[in-house]
Amino acid sequence: MNVRSGDLFIRPLVEGDKYTLARWLQDPEVLEFYEGRDRPFTLQMVEEKFLAERAVSGCLVEYEGSEIGYLQYYQLDEETMIRYGYTNLDEVIYGTDQFIGEAAYWNRGLGTELIRAVVEYLLKKEGVHRLVVDPMTWNTRAIRCYEKCGYSKARILREHELHEGEHHDSWLMEFIPE
Repeated sequence: MNVRSGDLFIRPLVEGDKYTLARWLQDPEVLEFYEGRDRPFTLQMVEEKFLAERAVSGCLVEYEGSEIGYLQYYQLDEETMIRYGYTNLDEVIYGTDQFIGEAAYWNRGLGTELIRAVVEYLLKKEGVHRLVVDPMTWNTRAIRCYEKCGYSKARILREHELHEGEHHDSWLMEFIPE
């Protein structure tokens, strides 16, 4: 993905991005919302999770030339679709996960700009029927952002995410093109 939206630029991860990701994923402010403060990442963990060969497309997010965040997108596999309650397995559904890694850029509307750019890009992919995200139910800032971008709450995913030693409920939120 190479997408520009105003001063925001989303590009594929490269090997050198591991240092930026490791810095973000050792920051307790970031880990409070993504992965958990009890699981700071080492450089090796970043390489294994974000740079190894996998079915997820990882991207770095830049704003005005500064690296500010991470985004990944992927087509849901059959097992995930069933777990999420989808019965039409012919449907093409993409999921995304993202975070702004530089806290100085929080609450500036960049998350909303990022989500809108990603929605537009992914909907251009042929045959995409819907997009999904799964924020933890207590992450009200993320939920508000997704709702501003046209996502709606579909259902609760019980004990969906292990975060800081506890399983938390998440909202399955959907963007369904008109």
